[in-house]
Parts: sequence; C-alpha cells; structure tokens
Amino acid sequence: MIDTWDALERFYAAEADYLAAGGPGKADFSGMAAHLAPDVVMHQAESLPYGGTWRGHDGMERFMAAMSEAWTGLTFLDQHRAVDGARVAVLNRCVLRARATGRELETSVLQWITVRDGLVHEFRPFYLDTAAVLDALGAVTG
Repeated sequence: MIDTWDALERFYAAEADYLAAGGPGKADFSGMAAHLAPDVVMHQAESLPYGGTWRGHDGMERFMAAMSEAWTGLTFLDQHRAVDGARVAVLNRCVLRARATGRELETSVLQWITVRDGLVHEFRPFYLDTAAVLDALGAVTG
C-alpha cells in the first residue's frame, strides 16, 4: 500500500507532467486521473472565477481548464506538509501569474487533502487572501 504522502507526491508529479505537456486541450489527462479517485472532489472558494465544487475525473479536467484560463504560471517557492493518516495539510507559498493582466501574485494556499487507497479523494484549498487573487486576475468585485 502506498503511504499518504507518497500518493500525493505521485499526483503532484503527474500534475507537473500534464502541465509541462501543455495542459488542458493539449496534454493527456489520464496520467493525472490515474492518481485520483473516480469520485474525487475539488472545493474552491465560490468567489473565484474557477470557484465551486468540481466532481470526478471530468470535473477535475474542467477545473484544470478553468485554472489555465485564469493563470499562465504557478511557481512553488516552498511547501510544508503535515500528514495525519489519510489527511494531509500542505502549506504552499507560491507565485501565480494572471493570464488577463500579466500580474504576479505571491501568496500562500493551504490545502487540506484526503488520500485513501493510494488515490486522492478530496481537495479543500484555503487561500490567504482571495481579494488579492481577484485583484491580480483583474476581476471586478463589489
């Protein structure tokens, strides 16, 4: 059996390969899907352009497309993790580059992730500042 962190690292590697190959519309999603439970769920803050709940492999592929519409780049500066059985808390400090504005945003995102049987079942990201994310994207709020 794959331990929780190893399973998550394998997903992250498949995600990096998918993005390096061109991402949505250009790369084969099956490499990422192999590390996701069939009923995987991604919860994103409703206020974001890619907000909402994304379900299953199809939902995750559509989520990746929505993220790619918003951002041209994501660079991880550092990452810290805490593993408790099937759950992982990952604090990511990263830089995002907005597609529409070209602005860069350095921020932190805490991810609460559930892994079972070697597959990712759920993602719950918590952004340090969703208003800063929206500002970088040039989104109109109010």
